Amino acid sequence: MHVTLHRPLIGSLLGALASIMVALAIPPVLQAQDVGQGRAVLVTGASSGIGLRMTEVLAQNGFHVYAGARSAEDLARLDGMENVQSVRLDVNVLEEIDDAVSFVEEQGRGLYGLINNAGVAVIGPLIEMTEEDMAFQMDVNVYGPYRVTKAFAPLLMESQGRVMTTGSISGILSGPFLGAYSMSKHAVEAFTDALAAEMARFGMAVGVVEPGNYNSEIGATLVERMRDGGYDPDSSMFPEEMRGYMERMTQYGEDPEPYDVAEAALDFLTSSTPKRRYMVVPTQRQAEVTIRKAIQELVELNQEHRFSYNRDELVEMVEEALTRLESGNE
Repeated sequence: MHVTLHRPLIGSLLGALASIMVALAIPPVLQAQDVGQGRAVLVTGASSGIGLRMTEVLAQNGFHVYAGARSAEDLARLDGMENVQSVRLDVNVLEEIDDAVSFVEEQGRGLYGLINNAGVAVIGPLIEMTEEDMAFQMDVNVYGPYRVTKAFAPLLMESQGRVMTTGSISGILSGPFLGAYSMSKHAVEAFTDALAAEMARFGMAVGVVEPGNYNSEIGATLVERMRDGGYDPDSSMFPEEMRGYMERMTQYGEDPEPYDVAEAALDFLTSSTPKRRYMVVPTQRQAEVTIRKAIQELVELNQEHRFSYNRDELVEMVEEALTRLESGNE
């Protein structure tokens, strides 16, 4: 069936998807209550940004948090927090992952939750990016969650626990010069869906949080790495654009603190019906751009092939998805 899709379809789909976003809204956080009941959670990349705020909020709400970090200074600072034990953990180093598993096992608390938060960003035109930079991007953001989840899976299955990975709205969006980062976050979306289907057999819940732009050191760390490596934007085919991107990357510190993202992690770990996806953005514009991109992809998938659906059929599909969501079924 061949159809041409018009703007009224987009309006109907936006309306239905807006209802879905309302259903996905995160409830107010229960601050400083013992909802964690002493259960143990491991947070990777806990030294700053989203990981640090997750550690704070979970610890304040009764969880015992194993906070993964790399530097001695960060480890000591995390140890100074109530309900927090630091764990030396580089998600690229198998020996440190194995040592972290042994450490958690020795504590005797088991492990109820894992939050794969450690992440990095690499920017640049895809046709100019070195294979080393691409591998670094994937090694941390994709192989990191895979390695850590695999290592801690026996403890998590024993507790019928929960696994959340920090994705990004870049796991839905893609754009120039952020291709490698978006590729890694698209992979996190697939990792989440596949892992959720596999772990359901063991009574485990799996989710992903997709933050927008929040206060983070990821951009400043990226630019520092580029400069330390001798990167010169004038060597690019896109010199003006690369200078602009590098400048913007150093401005993430001006964005809001990611407490909303931490509250999403708290909801995931405590809700009787945890969500598969938590999109958390600080502005309406970021939400709109992300939802419109998802709709655009839906329309493109449906365009001009023998099994295309008409407008009413597409709207009915969205309504069915909304009904399943409201009833608690994936």
